[in-house]
Amino acid sequence: MTYKLDFTKHDIHYYVMLLSAPVLLTLYRYHGYPQYFYSYFPQFIGQPDGDLYARAWQFVVFFVLMFMVPVAYIKLVMKRPLSDFGFGLGDIKWGSKWLITIPVLVVPLIYISAKMPDVRAEYPLAKSLLTDQSHLLVYELGYIVFYYIAWEFFFRGFLLFGLKERFGAVNAILIQTISSCLVHIDKPEGEIIGSIFIGILFGMIALRSRSIWWVFLLHISIGVLTDLFIIYFH
Repeated sequence: MTYKLDFTKHDIHYYVMLLSAPVLLTLYRYHGYPQYFYSYFPQFIGQPDGDLYARAWQFVVFFVLMFMVPVAYIKLVMKRPLSDFGFGLGDIKWGSKWLITIPVLVVPLIYISAKMPDVRAEYPLAKSLLTDQSHLLVYELGYIVFYYIAWEFFFRGFLLFGLKERFGAVNAILIQTISSCLVHIDKPEGEIIGSIFIGILFGMIALRSRSIWWVFLLHISIGVLTDLFIIYFH
């Protein structure tokens, strides 16, 4: 049996979206991680707050690649509004109902997970915060604005909303889940496995609410609370 390479010019944007995941994530992996920051700026090696600068670099690189690049493509090439990719508030009444899971489910589960040795070894990403919290607020704000907004826009916005038109909701959810799971490589095993279930659940919520912002709030509650519980309840 022979297979024909079925390239359709009409689908070029979908090809770009699909390829954006491996291309952008590879660039992030080899230029955004702290070890590359220290290779670019060796003067920060051994500095007490050097890891804060390294993580700031990581967050900004992630934001440029996973937010600014897709936004530029959507606005300049596709010429479509960001609201088509879940950037609006969507169904506020339905989406906001999920926020009740933060005090009911998220807080207890994160408190328990923050006691696990492998989670404590991973977070907070900037380990200097364990002994000095003077920059904690700035760090967490940078984490939220540059990392989490970019994360949700790329995976649950650009990929999910963009690909569902061509491949359908279920396939789009699975594609963004696979991509987001790969970013968790080298994270604690439980977090990687959990990212699969969270990716599917958050994808469903985003599509139903027609917005990335409700899952963004859920996601930042997980990330920030993990840091706070480890720092203040160790």
